[in-house]
Amino acid sequence: MQAKSVSEFSPLQLKGFLRTHGRGFLVSAIVAAAAQFLSDHYGAPAMLMALLLGIAFHFLAEEGACKPGIDFTARTVLRFGIAMLGARISAELMIGLGPRLIAVVAAGVILTIIAGLIGARLLGRGWRFGLLTGGSVAICGASAAMAISAVLPRNEQSERNLIFTVLSVTVLSTLAMIVYPLLTALFNFDDTAAGVFLGGTIHDVAQVVGAGFSVSDQTGEVATLVKLIRVSMLAPVVLIISLAIRHYAAPQVSEEKRPPVLPMFVVSFLIFAALNSFDLIPPQVIAAMSDLSRWALLVSIAAVGMKTSLKRIFEVGGQAVVLIVAETVLIALWVLIGVTLINH
Repeated sequence: MQAKSVSEFSPLQLKGFLRTHGRGFLVSAIVAAAAQFLSDHYGAPAMLMALLLGIAFHFLAEEGACKPGIDFTARTVLRFGIAMLGARISAELMIGLGPRLIAVVAAGVILTIIAGLIGARLLGRGWRFGLLTGGSVAICGASAAMAISAVLPRNEQSERNLIFTVLSVTVLSTLAMIVYPLLTALFNFDDTAAGVFLGGTIHDVAQVVGAGFSVSDQTGEVATLVKLIRVSMLAPVVLIISLAIRHYAAPQVSEEKRPPVLPMFVVSFLIFAALNSFDLIPPQVIAAMSDLSRWALLVSIAAVGMKTSLKRIFEVGGQAVVLIVAETVLIALWVLIGVTLINH
């Protein structure tokens, strides 16, 4: 049963809702704040810290007063954060790089998702896992994993697969932030080519920014732009997945239990992106929405961490690690070859 939005409650119902869910949300927010503190003072990725700290508090999500709020935060707050991401996207972003580089980046996203599905089948994993890992590697790491997970049919492995995927792409993205700038120097890329490579291959936005600006200011700007182009593909990919699941994967499910054709958080994402494309959102509001989105995702990933135990993560198996590493290598090789050919 899905949680209601806050606007649907009367004052009395709202008070009861806060009493029931407030503790779980508050403990998730505290974990997220601690993760951000570690990130600010020690350079650790905030998402990774939120996951690990959340896992340490798994006992709170098993039973007790915090459980309803943790469930609410892991699902509803997550969707809210994804919707706010739309304010960072605009059509103007896609014009500056030229059609060939955009085509390389877009094709890399599609190829990686398809490879995830094929690889999952070859390794005996379910199609849900292939979509989850392929989409997270292809688009924007943890944010994409959580968005795709939100529209996938639930089963007993859903939480485990999500936490494994988020943890894996965060670790791989951090390694890429260190290694990939060295590759741009090895291949003697100019600032633009280096930015396209970094933005087109590294999973998470924060690591893209860190890697890009470690090379040069221009590389950092181009890398961030390319990364946001990948992020802009999140909504259409989630929509296509939702439509495919509705048509093919759940014909036996009754109409009222089917996932919506277009989830509300995806609609919101698209609306904000359209408003930003027409310069209808002031820069100060965009900055505020970006910060709100980042904090909502950080709080929700802390809650997701609380919902999964380390034992369940280790049950995923070596084949899952092989799959997500292979997807990471695939998109890196694709963008590397594309950038090299275009530059020559």
